[in-house]
Amino acid sequence: MALLNTLYYSALHIPLTIAVSLGLALLLNTKLRGVAFFRVAAFFPYITSIVAIAMVWNLLLSPDFGPVNQLLRAIGISSPPGWLTSTDWAMPGVVLVSTWRDMGYYMVLFLAGLQTVPRELHESARVDGANAYQRFTHVTLPCLRPTTFFVSVILTINSFKVFDLILVMTDGGPGQATLVLSQFIYRKAFEESRFGYASAASVVLFLLCITVTIVQFLWNKRRQA
Repeated sequence: MALLNTLYYSALHIPLTIAVSLGLALLLNTKLRGVAFFRVAAFFPYITSIVAIAMVWNLLLSPDFGPVNQLLRAIGISSPPGWLTSTDWAMPGVVLVSTWRDMGYYMVLFLAGLQTVPRELHESARVDGANAYQRFTHVTLPCLRPTTFFVSVILTINSFKVFDLILVMTDGGPGQATLVLSQFIYRKAFEESRFGYASAASVVLFLLCITVTIVQFLWNKRRQA
């Protein structure tokens, strides 16, 4: 169950965080008034205490009194999700909070990559009649391939070893709905004193991370060939 939950969390968290971070970087790479303030505001959750973030979001996602569900009821949803108290919605709720926390860090990485894209390529594509979407898919994304590869590798490793946010927000619950491998290892080692079993699970987690990383390296090398 912990392995399946880890894969489920990663399958949601990785693409969502990449998409949101890239979109935010594209938005904040333009010449807007106060863009420096918005960059800092987007990065601020990443350096905020994880305990404070978890406690605040637990209140925001409260099924009965949380502002999120009150807003959903106000727009006509009579039975909003139970979020962290529901076995079906607990993991999506954790992914939502984790994406909000991590997007600022990866936004900075994408911003650095966007600023290395030659302006001449965009100007040439514009002269050739390419619209904004075509310039994004045929100019921006190919130039961002090294940055995207780096972000995907780091994000994958961090997703597989997620621990602190889930520990504070749900403690693996309700039931085992959000129990991930890192917390499983912690429980077996430090709560049940089964250090051999915990060590074996740690090896599994390491092999999982290294396997996915190797696959990403091979995929990136194949695309560059």
